Amino acid sequence: MRHGKAGRRLGRTTSHRRAMVRNMVTSLLEYERIVTTTPKAKEVRRVAEKMITLAKRGDLHARRQALAFIKDKLIVAKLFDTLRDEYMDRNGGYTRIIQTGNRIGDAAPMAILELVNYREDSDEDSEN
Repeated sequence: MRHGKAGRRLGRTTSHRRAMVRNMVTSLLEYERIVTTTPKAKEVRRVAEKMITLAKRGDLHARRQALAFIKDKLIVAKLFDTLRDEYMDRNGGYTRIIQTGNRIGDAAPMAILELVNYREDSDEDSEN
């Protein structure tokens, strides 16, 4: 039987996988868009959507639960202050995965994981 075996192992130990997902969720909430492999994006999406759901609840216990996973207080503050308001009337589906093809070196399927309300800043484009 396969009870309690949900999730992908991604070729890592439990502690390494947990740390990697924690770092990727923090980066996703900070930059609102990350580029990674497709299996990693699918795993990170599960946790990121749970964090946004915690932010929508908005009470002290939800904030402490988010802080137990996301170690950066500024990112949790951004999650509970700005991102919460953007997703308050949305019932799930806070992230989007865009397939981008295969990586050159090892042909791993790559994807962009971004928040649904992600907007590219026009001043970043004018600098480049």
